[in-house]
Amino acid sequence: MTEESNKVLRRRIRILGAASVLALSVNVAVTGQNANPLNYSIATPRPINPAEGTTTPSAQATQQQNPFLGSVPTKNTGTRINLTLKIAIERGLRYNLGLVEATQSSADVHAERLRALSALLPQLSADARQGYENLSFREIGIKLPAIPGFPGLPPTSGAFGYQDARVTLEQSVYNATLRNQYRARKSEELASSLTIRDSGDIVVLAVGTAYLQVLASAARLETAKAQLASARELDQQLLNQVKNEVSPEIDSIRAQVGRQSAEQQLTNAINHLEKDKLTLGRIVGLAIDQDFDVADALTYHAISGVTPETVSEEALRSRSDLRSAEAAVEAASFILRAQKAERQPVISVTANYGGGGGNIGNFNQVYTIVGNVSVPIYTGGRIRADIERARSELARRQAEYEDLKGRVAYDVRIAWLDASASQSSVQVAERNKSLAERALLQSQDRYKNGVTNYLEVVQAQEAVSEASENYIESLFSYDQAIISLARASGNAETKLPNLLGEK
Repeated sequence: MTEESNKVLRRRIRILGAASVLALSVNVAVTGQNANPLNYSIATPRPINPAEGTTTPSAQATQQQNPFLGSVPTKNTGTRINLTLKIAIERGLRYNLGLVEATQSSADVHAERLRALSALLPQLSADARQGYENLSFREIGIKLPAIPGFPGLPPTSGAFGYQDARVTLEQSVYNATLRNQYRARKSEELASSLTIRDSGDIVVLAVGTAYLQVLASAARLETAKAQLASARELDQQLLNQVKNEVSPEIDSIRAQVGRQSAEQQLTNAINHLEKDKLTLGRIVGLAIDQDFDVADALTYHAISGVTPETVSEEALRSRSDLRSAEAAVEAASFILRAQKAERQPVISVTANYGGGGGNIGNFNQVYTIVGNVSVPIYTGGRIRADIERARSELARRQAEYEDLKGRVAYDVRIAWLDASASQSSVQVAERNKSLAERALLQSQDRYKNGVTNYLEVVQAQEAVSEASENYIESLFSYDQAIISLARASGNAETKLPNLLGEK
């Protein structure tokens, strides 16, 4: 398993982990919505302080480590920004830290592919030298017998200098190992580029989830404002009735408690909205002090024109992580071929041409042409070990690819089930909200006419609060399921507007 293969695998694992973290964050958010809207607590074994937010400590620590929940923030514009979902996704695809890191990692894989290509191309270099030597003839075994009248060969050549300048060319003629290694790097580069596209789908999921959370918190804020206005009006009416000795003082005290509880709900709703906006700003690259508001609203648009089968087929064709895993399998197969090719001969050519002599003025033409053939005879089992390791890596990648195909179908099915269930919940919650509001009006009229006591009004107010919360939660769950379905089908950025019913 090569270093670049390790990088691609680690990056894919990190993206899958990021998707799990986002699912955990959504689950925590939905759990918080199921809680009592009066205190915004979470149904966990350890009570959560509302002032600390609706995120569990483990989820907070995970979010801090997840690059898809961070960004490279821009400067404060000094003006208020109206942020639509489309603009938020565009900003996330530009500034989100997870996507930035994936892009930079892909640049490393691209560099490795160029390095593998360079090993197949001619290597041209130029070198020049100026040398000074004094050779020992005895050291290199040159000895002339003494001849009468001649002193014989001296022990050394004496000091001399020379110059040499050449251009050298090296070319691999046949090397199956290098060729298959290049093909593997090329497949790894393709897998890396597809991983970037899959990271973009993760960013769409993260931005969409955070944006919907802000919309849900904004809707809860409006509900809290309406409940506070109703509580203040009822408190004032009961205060006047007590002064006129029409109602007992206990009803006025209960109304004051209800008003103060509504004021606390409003404070908590404002606090949660601001924290959710900070989370969204972190994901899309807004400055921490940037003033912005969301321009869209929680909406309901029935899914039409698609079925689970068509979505699954589309996902198997267009999911970038699945195609990336397929490219990784291809890269592993080329690595296996490269290891097997180590047993084959390697043919290369080395040639140089230039001039040499005592000085530049009397250079002589010099050149060398060498053909090299290298055949491994015995490597101590190294090649066999490399082949076994490459074969094991290929089997692992194939198993991951098959598992990912099943996971894609699983993601589509889960998202479709969530969308179907949420679609029914939205319709029921909307009817329940309308009925609860009518019941509250009738209870208030009955109380004003002296037909019932104040407890019935309190119960009706609680029913309206619960029905409003259920309606907001149903809309949030439905839109969240739509975003998850867009991510599960692949190319979330282009498919999300169609699923949301946007033109």
